[in-house]
Amino acid sequence: MKEQLSRNICIYRKENGLTQEELAQILGVSFQAVSKWENAQTMPDISLLPELSRTLQVSIDKLLGYISQDKPITIYEEEYKTEEYYWGLEPNKACYQVLQLMPPGRRLKLLDIGCGEGKDAVFFARNGYDVTAFDVSDAGIEKTKRLADQMGVHVNVFKADILDYRLDAYYDIVFSSGVLHYIKPDFRNEIFENYKQYTNVNGMHFLNVFVNKPFIAPPPEKEPNAYKWYSGELLSHYHDWFIQDSSEVVFDCNSSGIPHQHAMANIFVQKYPSLF
Repeated sequence: MKEQLSRNICIYRKENGLTQEELAQILGVSFQAVSKWENAQTMPDISLLPELSRTLQVSIDKLLGYISQDKPITIYEEEYKTEEYYWGLEPNKACYQVLQLMPPGRRLKLLDIGCGEGKDAVFFARNGYDVTAFDVSDAGIEKTKRLADQMGVHVNVFKADILDYRLDAYYDIVFSSGVLHYIKPDFRNEIFENYKQYTNVNGMHFLNVFVNKPFIAPPPEKEPNAYKWYSGELLSHYHDWFIQDSSEVVFDCNSSGIPHQHAMANIFVQKYPSLF
């Protein structure tokens, strides 16, 4: 909890445009105290948590690393409550690229970021990967567990917000499809450095992200927590990795019942040992 609290104080302080000195002045403490909180050297006194919560505009629960249950973060929370699988059960095409480039000849640890209803995570588990997955949707997590049970496999699935959660265990494969637009631009560098740090040498990331194109109309879904990406932006986080594949595609979509198009950037990148 100490590390989670320190990380969240730093994240939400920056999100509110406050320096350590400004936050310290509001709380009536020294800026050295705030610095020690953010470096996990000390923790704020419990009496400061209400004012810290108000100043950073985040609940105490979320500040401590617990996701608030009072309002959905994703627009798909209600969609996932139906018996049917909103995205179907066919795995993403990128899943087959994982099988091709990183076949589970040994027990490979795979993380599915934003697993939704679990179709990809369960596919990986059925093919012999050691799968961990997380999503912010309670309904999605329950459907992931149910699907894994039906298929007779295990997926270590839990609830987490992509903005708050940081890796603290190593993986061979990091996979994510249609989720990274929930990461605010200010946090992308830090989050991707964390993902890269906790990837084993020779491990791979299989990622995609929706990119903004002037010739494609905005999607019909109104997502208040979605943020634009641009061509080349995702790849720029991997200048020090080996690029197995990088492409952009435009495709038709009917997920909302309204025909529309998306542009998407796809990358398959590999972590090689440093030469220095």
